[in-house]
Amino acid sequence: MEVSLPRALLDQYRRFSLYNSPYVAHDGGCAIDLYPEGDVAMSPVAGEVLDIRTVEAPPKPYAATHDHLVVIDAGSHVARLLHVNPWVDPGETVGVGQEIGDFVRAGFFAPWVPNHIHLGFRDPDANYYRASGSLPIEIGVDPEPLSWDGTGTVVETGDTWARLDAPAHPDPGGHFVGLASDSGVLDGGFPHYDCGGLLGDGDRALIAGTEVGTVSGRDVAWHDCTVRANGDPVRGIALFCGKDAFGIKLVGEGIDLRVGEGVTVTVGCGSRID
Repeated sequence: MEVSLPRALLDQYRRFSLYNSPYVAHDGGCAIDLYPEGDVAMSPVAGEVLDIRTVEAPPKPYAATHDHLVVIDAGSHVARLLHVNPWVDPGETVGVGQEIGDFVRAGFFAPWVPNHIHLGFRDPDANYYRASGSLPIEIGVDPEPLSWDGTGTVVETGDTWARLDAPAHPDPGGHFVGLASDSGVLDGGFPHYDCGGLLGDGDRALIAGTEVGTVSGRDVAWHDCTVRANGDPVRGIALFCGKDAFGIKLVGEGIDLRVGEGVTVTVGCGSRID
């Protein structure tokens, strides 16, 4: 059984990812990370808050030591939310789009990852608290695939990331897009997480013409690859579906790229496709 998320829900967010995480909860696309427009967390589901648990997060020097699991009775399924410091209590009823808390930057995600809500679903009789065991999620949108030749200009930077202007969103704010691969779009942290996803049609995982993984269903097992920007190795590429300004996001500690700098990205793995 799977849970389908409608377009109306996804349209509340500027981007989403099913696979861009190293944690078991995302295996097989069984959870989705929803990236908001603002700084306050809004509930993606409606229902009664069943429980809230404070959980210990992996120790990271840049992150909070604890996170919070918010469990909501969403009708036919139970929803699990993470990365929110809740303003609600068990027994309260929340609505879709209701402000429910501020964000927690816990050690469950890397320093280059923006604030987001982690959402997964369980059957009502399942264990709500285990990290694994959520149902596969299907998205109610068809992200437009954007082709990319491996080049671009840096338009935005942080301490551990740099975003290029390419591939550019043809209509920012209008619909979701992603990096083209075959007839679908790639999702996930390449190659710094073990696997990613191919959303939509197709059975080949390609980045700028290079075969980068083996596709099974919609899961992609990355090949052993190295990403370089202007010849220097970087940790990888953050892949997601975006509705706002798009462009390849290079991630990793010590990225030395400046706004306005032209970049050529190369991927050292697989076979070059002519």
